Amino acid sequence: MKKNPAFDFIVDKATKTIRVKREFNSELSLVWDAFTKPEILDQWWAPKPFASKTKYMNFEVGGKRFYAMISPEGQEHWSIQEYTAIYPKTHFKMNSFFSDKEGNPNLPGSNWDLNFSEENGTTKVSITIYNESLDRMESMIEMGFKEGFTMVLENLDKYVEEKFILRKQNKVSKKPRVSNYLNFDGKTEEAFLFYKSVFKTEFSGKGIQRFGDIQANAGSPPIAESIKNMILHVELPITENYVLMGTDAPKEMGFTIVKGNNMHICIEPETKEEADRLFQELSIKGSITMPMADMFFGAYFGEFTDQYGINWMIHFQNTL
Repeated sequence: MKKNPAFDFIVDKATKTIRVKREFNSELSLVWDAFTKPEILDQWWAPKPFASKTKYMNFEVGGKRFYAMISPEGQEHWSIQEYTAIYPKTHFKMNSFFSDKEGNPNLPGSNWDLNFSEENGTTKVSITIYNESLDRMESMIEMGFKEGFTMVLENLDKYVEEKFILRKQNKVSKKPRVSNYLNFDGKTEEAFLFYKSVFKTEFSGKGIQRFGDIQANAGSPPIAESIKNMILHVELPITENYVLMGTDAPKEMGFTIVKGNNMHICIEPETKEEADRLFQELSIKGSITMPMADMFFGAYFGEFTDQYGINWMIHFQNTL
């Protein structure tokens, strides 16, 4: 990893633009997600000691992010980001406005053009900010935009560095594998101990890591006592090349967990007997939607939702 990633901040009064170029020691997908997912944005998109709180966000052309910068005293400064063009993992544009707490924009705003590229494990982000008037741009600079945005990008640097370390610790081999990342509202440890008992495997990497294990950084707010014992990260192999990963998503950190039906974990065991065992044990206290049975597509198959709201498919391929 580079110790001093490149950073340029250029003001061009002739074109009323600010150009920012920043490198991050991470693959592009992680940095892209950090700019486009509200639960991640709220972890870094505010200069300390302010915090970011997204009220709603729709990352699509014509969609918006409506969010506030919140001071330590609780004062809220609201803004809108309106997305005008999106080219996944390479480029997006948005209009940015200050607003009131009802979401009424204070015009004029500024137009942001963000470009992403990756080379040798380093992601480069180039941002061009165009202002309709020179007065507005100069006002942004006088209000400390350079200093504030520099701090914001340093927050992102810490976020991607922590994720890089976690992945390096837990991915001990270059062998391809399949995994699912599961979020829980404080029940990650309970769920993963249950899965561990069913699959009879051991946690990999550093085992169970808790929020209280996070090393405090100077200037960072302390971890709340109520979440210190919650799970930051855990990995459990359930077959040779299939890994479950999990984390708690505490409401104290702005997360909201919604149980849905948009994800299944599909297991293909070696024998019909193992298929029955997995189905019976994993479905305890759950809801069976399709009992194990021979299907028209040639498989012995069943489907259920377990007691933690996770959807599973058990698929044993019959042979003639």
